[in-house]
Amino acid sequence: MDPAFIGLVVIILVALAFDYTNGFHDAANAIAVAVSTKALTPRIALALAAVMNLVGALLSTEVAKTVGAGIIDPPEGNYGLEIVFAGVIGAIVWNMITWWYGLPSSSSHALIGGLVGAALAAAHSVQWMGVFEKVIVPMIVSPLVGFGLGYLFMLTILWAFRGANVARANRGFKTAQIFSSATMALGHGMQDAQKTMGIMTLALYTAGEIDSFEVPFWVVLSAAAAISAGTYAGGFRIMRTMGRRIIQLTPAGGFSAQTVASSVMVTTATVFAVPVSTTHITTTSIMGVGSTRRLSAVRWGVAGNIVVAWVVTLPAAAAVAAGAFYVTNFVVG
Repeated sequence: MDPAFIGLVVIILVALAFDYTNGFHDAANAIAVAVSTKALTPRIALALAAVMNLVGALLSTEVAKTVGAGIIDPPEGNYGLEIVFAGVIGAIVWNMITWWYGLPSSSSHALIGGLVGAALAAAHSVQWMGVFEKVIVPMIVSPLVGFGLGYLFMLTILWAFRGANVARANRGFKTAQIFSSATMALGHGMQDAQKTMGIMTLALYTAGEIDSFEVPFWVVLSAAAAISAGTYAGGFRIMRTMGRRIIQLTPAGGFSAQTVASSVMVTTATVFAVPVSTTHITTTSIMGVGSTRRLSAVRWGVAGNIVVAWVVTLPAAAAVAAGAFYVTNFVVG
């Protein structure tokens, strides 16, 4: 059997493994708030998130094209497959490290950092303007938008329901959180599953199996299924951080944070086609909502640790991917 074809199959399987780890690593983004407010039980929340991740992944491929063709120049041949393979390995290793320590870092930035690190190790061309415009700028802007909108939306909710019966309002917001959780998972599928689609399509293009950078339907379906399965497997370590350690939210606060975060994710996927971090947006939306109570209500120490993980993710995943490329190139070569 052709070694290049075997290499392609390995990369596809590794990319799907990354997609699976992305599912259980980021599952908490969609459901932690609803679970912490007792709007949903963990298993029901995970099942809902898995289904909606699947639906979201099937809706669009624009982010996939950005990740696959807008970060590094599509490489060619076996050398190119080594770059793609090493990039995905870097992302998986960093995902597992941050999952183990319960840090909600960005799987998106781990994957992008992995691609860049592997390309640099191979002395391959990186589209630095694309990295700046489609990764760095959204990485800075989207959390700020999440925090600001979370703060303003929660203020609006507090004003609109200022005279409502608290117990009745809480019951209503718990019901509303079922829908906001579903929308969160939809946005997660539209963002994160597409990134794996982009990697798989890049591998197919590099191997000469497809002539243009159009995502095949079987790639869409398999990536959607992998992230959905990973989501249902759960992410309870990170769920504790997202749902309780940053701030203990009320049902109204949980609904506000999820509504804001899902709106930002869906908008960036459909309107701007840029890969943003669902983790960043969700965390800062929670922080914005919590700040309406009082700034001291947010556990800024925990939030600070999360921010450190955000900053470190790109270079750390790049470093791991560079190491993986050198090892792969030595073994293959």
